[in-house]
Amino acid sequence: MKLSYHGHSVLFIEMDNGEKILVDPFITGNPLTDLHVAEVKTDWLLITHGHEDHVGDMVPIAKQNNATVVGIVELCTFAEKEGVKQTHGMNIGGSHTFSFGKLKMIHAQHSTGYQKDGEMIYLGEPAGFLLQAEGKTIYHAGDTALFGDMALLGRKFEIDIAFLPIGDNFTMGPEDAVEAAKMLNTKKVVPIHYNTFPLIKQDPQQLVRALPEGVVEIMEVGQVIEL
Repeated sequence: MKLSYHGHSVLFIEMDNGEKILVDPFITGNPLTDLHVAEVKTDWLLITHGHEDHVGDMVPIAKQNNATVVGIVELCTFAEKEGVKQTHGMNIGGSHTFSFGKLKMIHAQHSTGYQKDGEMIYLGEPAGFLLQAEGKTIYHAGDTALFGDMALLGRKFEIDIAFLPIGDNFTMGPEDAVEAAKMLNTKKVVPIHYNTFPLIKQDPQQLVRALPEGVVEIMEVGQVIEL
């Protein structure tokens, strides 16, 4: 499979069978991304939680691709009300085997809520996703603080690559992300959710200096990793 990073928390996964997955499609208003909404081609949209910088362009992308939105049930209900035809609701701790692989919804310590027409809409609990596919295990933590159960994930799963937020203020900062990487015992960690805005400006080299050589992969926008 191929993994490409597109700024903030946007991750694109292309499976060997041709299926395409887009995680947290924050494109409009994202100063770091190289993607354009009208050009995105995907079969699946995975949404970690209901903040604007993660829901992003979920609705137009889902509609133009006839793509399925996967997220917590309240978020999927919202997507349906917005005209998305295909959704798959999940909840924390649950897993489901899709055509592209097995997906488990992981707890995240954060908040959630989507502003529309001046109103804050509750979109369910925040989450992360753990994907097991093609013999690999990928963890996208979404927006989260450091939490102790990451150690359980590290014991139960052999994680090949973990995408962890490091922006601080709203999520873990670099120091906590280092601890998360150790608890997860991941083979590789990619820092995400940083430098998009001044409030979350961080130096990812802090992770490089604190973790064993070769563990940290600082992905440039548009960069592809093959697993």
